[in-house]
Amino acid sequence: METRDMKSADGASGVRDVHDGVAMTEIPQGTVVLAATPIGNVGDASARLRVLLERADIVAAEDTRRLYDLANRLGVHVGGRVVANHDHNERAKADGLLDEVERGATVLVVSDAGMPTVNDPGVAIVRRAIERDLPVTCAPGPSAVLDALALSGLPTDRFCYEGFVPRKHNERVQRFRSLLGERRTMVFYETLHRIADTMDDLLDMFGPDRSMALCRELTKDYEQVRRGTIGEIRQSVVDDPPRGEIVLVIAGASEGEVMKAGEAAATVLSIDDLAALAIERAEKTDERIKDAIVEIIKQHPLPDGSLPNRKAVYAATLNRK
Repeated sequence: METRDMKSADGASGVRDVHDGVAMTEIPQGTVVLAATPIGNVGDASARLRVLLERADIVAAEDTRRLYDLANRLGVHVGGRVVANHDHNERAKADGLLDEVERGATVLVVSDAGMPTVNDPGVAIVRRAIERDLPVTCAPGPSAVLDALALSGLPTDRFCYEGFVPRKHNERVQRFRSLLGERRTMVFYETLHRIADTMDDLLDMFGPDRSMALCRELTKDYEQVRRGTIGEIRQSVVDDPPRGEIVLVIAGASEGEVMKAGEAAATVLSIDDLAALAIERAEKTDERIKDAIVEIIKQHPLPDGSLPNRKAVYAATLNRK
């Protein structure tokens, strides 16, 4: 293998690896390169990733230990300077790395798995590079979001990625409630520690009949995709708790569900109206007024999925009395 200097279409200089006269991989100089790493199966590493690991001047890694472990498994030597670039320091690191880019360095940005910036570090350096008018490119590759979407069997023409499901029950419910009228296929990340609670909340919010897929350990030896309705998948989680990294893919709302969600959003009740309903419920059920308020505001969420202010409703009930 030999190397030759090259220039890209916009005149930027770089180095290209050539094997038997055929250009293989471009090493862009004075550029930030976001490179996807395997999400499980190391065989998914691209030839371009291997060369970039060996030839980049600086490698900004989410976890330096995992970077070296990946390099060992790929049989490559990381040739450049390695720096830690994670959620807690990436903003502080960005300008220093971009100063190196401005001086002509190739800065490779990698996360532990998948594409940087997608629920992983990388956004800060991309934003600052854009602000400083410095070039950024991608070496694409594995993506758990796209893998799960493709394997789910659900519509792929329109979809939205919703990141990790919120940890707290109330926040999960609010997020799901805000998506009741979402027509696009939805993709979430979830952990095995919370999957049972999340499935319970999905059942409560979306009902048992909405189609979905639970994908776990994608590209690994124990890869599994469970397809069915929310009710069926929830029961499978109870009967056979899944292990490993999990991606949830949920079908978008039907026309009827969209209309129902729109009607609910259009009938936003005032604090005073909610207070009146709470008093009426308390009188009929012999509940404490505070318990009645909790139930009434659950039944009347705001358009963004959040709940009306409970203290304000309680104050309104006192004024009415």
